[in-house]
Amino acid sequence: MNEPSERAADIVLAAVNARYAHPSFGLRCLRAQLGDLRPRSAIREFDLHAAPGAAAAELAALRPRVLGLGLYVWNADPASALVREFRRRRPETAVVVGGPEARGEADDPEAARLADVVVRGEGESAFPALCASLLAGRRPAGRAIDAPAPDLAALAPPYGEYSDDDLAHRNVYVETSRGCPFACDYCLSSVDPGVREWPLERVLPAIGDLLDRGARRLKFVDRTFNADPDRAARVLAFLFDRLPPGAAAQFELAPFRLPPALRTAIARFPPGALRFEVGVQTFDPDVAARIRRPFPARERDETLDFLCRRSGAAVHADLIAGLPGEGMESFGAGFDRLLAFGPDEIQVGILKRLRGTAIGRHDDEWGQVYRAAPPYDVLETKCLSRDEVARLSHFGRHWEVYANRQRFPRALPLLWRASGRPFDAFLAFSDGLIERRDAVEGRPLDERAEDLLRYLVDVAGADRAAAAEAVRSDWTHDAPRRVGGRLRAALEGRKGETP
Repeated sequence: MNEPSERAADIVLAAVNARYAHPSFGLRCLRAQLGDLRPRSAIREFDLHAAPGAAAAELAALRPRVLGLGLYVWNADPASALVREFRRRRPETAVVVGGPEARGEADDPEAARLADVVVRGEGESAFPALCASLLAGRRPAGRAIDAPAPDLAALAPPYGEYSDDDLAHRNVYVETSRGCPFACDYCLSSVDPGVREWPLERVLPAIGDLLDRGARRLKFVDRTFNADPDRAARVLAFLFDRLPPGAAAQFELAPFRLPPALRTAIARFPPGALRFEVGVQTFDPDVAARIRRPFPARERDETLDFLCRRSGAAVHADLIAGLPGEGMESFGAGFDRLLAFGPDEIQVGILKRLRGTAIGRHDDEWGQVYRAAPPYDVLETKCLSRDEVARLSHFGRHWEVYANRQRFPRALPLLWRASGRPFDAFLAFSDGLIERRDAVEGRPLDERAEDLLRYLVDVAGADRAAAAEAVRSDWTHDAPRRVGGRLRAALEGRKGETP
């Protein structure tokens, strides 16, 4: 949370971010366009752990006349609580909301229903004029304003809105383009497909300034960084010359469109300097075609092979469970195929019916049933029962803890070596964790290590000495941790002790 300030601001741009490390890029884009109104504005950011009353009190202390807030699927509930609390303290303030969850419709989150104005679309062009009108005492005739997509070349770059503290301690979001050339049914890009580009002669020097000021974690928010491979190669060439030792840049890639020139540009970077999020989503060709994501299978596999095995980049690959027509067997086979390439992380996400997207056109044929409230995740399909969707959701969370965080790189392979294919083996392990009431988020790491060791030996039938050595090595390989209490007892083959 930002430090409280007594300085009043006529316009306050507020955000409820997922966590402190994730600053709001959208608010900085808006503030950069305010022109003469910018000195009368301020940004205040909170995260999902902030108490709504305390956050509202901090905002009210600034005595704003206009409060702007972004609504997303992951912050709709806490943002609604914040607006509700703020309204009690400053009922006279004009509240403006925007973002994907602000549509000016009856089923909007409470924050949008409490707002005076809902801005639909990208707000950089519309928001400054709206603020000027509100400060002059004029409110729009209707509650909802449709904001036209701005000409990116005419916008002021937002990078001066990052503070030195942001650059030193947080991810720094940047973009070279907006939109996506694809129209996958589950994605917001299906609402308005197409790509608009920032002029590189403007954005690259701005990124260079961020690096000169101390930015070390750049995250490009381009929906598909390699939509134009030649342009992507130009950006990487710039970063290769400017990225300091220890710094890293992250991009979202489609799993194809990686021609030789772009591969060469990627291969030049030292290990860890680049991180790619690769949206695989499914290996089933029928499912991919159904959701309008029919990427060429050969190019997909060649892309994964190059990134995972022949580059120094860290690879985070995405799969979506619950896509129309994909059941447990198909999803598991796809998971095993992806794991075989060796990505650093695999994110198993549950399909969400984001508002305005085309995924709903499959509901009747494939029995897709979604949660009515954010995050609108699928509950069951014709191919997955509610129990199976729940199991896959737990699978994804447990995979994040045990595999993606690289905590058990030696012990986990013993699990599927002893129990069969990786997906089935880890699903069975995950199911066992669900049955234990104490297997919840926040469980101590040594107890998780104990859980894995006991499962390897008692259920999967792994050799006890080999399993104990693997867990012991994993426990100490990246940090000088003490082996004690229940974990020591498990490693020695004794019954658990109280630490």
